Amino acid sequence: MKAFYFIVNPEAGNGKCRAVWEKTEQKLESLHIPYHAFFTEYPGHAIELARTAARLANGKQAVVVAVGGDGTAHEVLNGLGAYATSGFGFIPAGSGNDFSRGFRIPADPMGALDLLLGIRDKNLSDTDCGSLTINGEKHLFINSSGAGFDALVSKKANESRMKILFNRLSLGKLVYVYVLLKELALYHRTAVRVTIDGNAHDFKETWFVTISNQPYYGGGMIISPGALTDDGELNVTVVHNLSKAKLLLVFLSVFWGKHTSFKEVHMFRGKEISIQSSSPIPIHADGEYIGMANSGELNAIPKAVRLSAMGGQEIDLTQRGEVNGFR
Repeated sequence: MKAFYFIVNPEAGNGKCRAVWEKTEQKLESLHIPYHAFFTEYPGHAIELARTAARLANGKQAVVVAVGGDGTAHEVLNGLGAYATSGFGFIPAGSGNDFSRGFRIPADPMGALDLLLGIRDKNLSDTDCGSLTINGEKHLFINSSGAGFDALVSKKANESRMKILFNRLSLGKLVYVYVLLKELALYHRTAVRVTIDGNAHDFKETWFVTISNQPYYGGGMIISPGALTDDGELNVTVVHNLSKAKLLLVFLSVFWGKHTSFKEVHMFRGKEISIQSSSPIPIHADGEYIGMANSGELNAIPKAVRLSAMGGQEIDLTQRGEVNGFR
């Protein structure tokens, strides 16, 4: 039987994670399942706690479970590192939960727990992740990484007081629309060179470049409909040369994955990706702001994460694997 180590972010989902953990704990105890629980106290703490859990597992069969949102999952992944011997699980209790969408984990926390417990005597599934290197530091990501306007929107949305209000009204997705409208007028587009497996592509007046390991980001937007989590590649979306008015239309269409039909949206896939911009631009990984840089290196890491509790039902995306324009 596998050992379970839960890393809980009590502040995730504007505090709703506390109630999720109470129910989780009650179920674990009712089923007499042994576990260890750790609670984050500050940003970055889940990285440290994941390393602690991996040391405690000491090579035994173990699953380290992030209980929170995508930021918590991101930190736990970076704490475990690529090719970690411990499995990686997730119970959604945040506001975005793109990780659960992309990896077919039930949105209901108790459903996710049931699925997680169902694998305790089974083998784990290996899935891809990505690495991002900027300013001499390496970061792992499981969902996506991005450079430009989407990274700025993600940063401002996480910092916005309006996020609390929108989440209380169960309208968490709208915080990104609110921040987009607020930041749109002041954002300066840049020239960007994106090199994919040695092939360079130059874009003027670029809004953003997103590198995806799975279809979703930004709380349910389908940024990369054709992305697969086990193909050993990353999917690249470049949006450039758009007026501000048309960018709004593109962003709205992303909720349905229809942005790929715009001529200003370019889609690629590859294993080794570099981004160079004419001036420093904001960078994110899994929606977490990493910093400003004018260059970054990204790589697909195949079969890097031993993922627990991945659901069996395929995502229902009409364009999945059928998107035109990949190069």
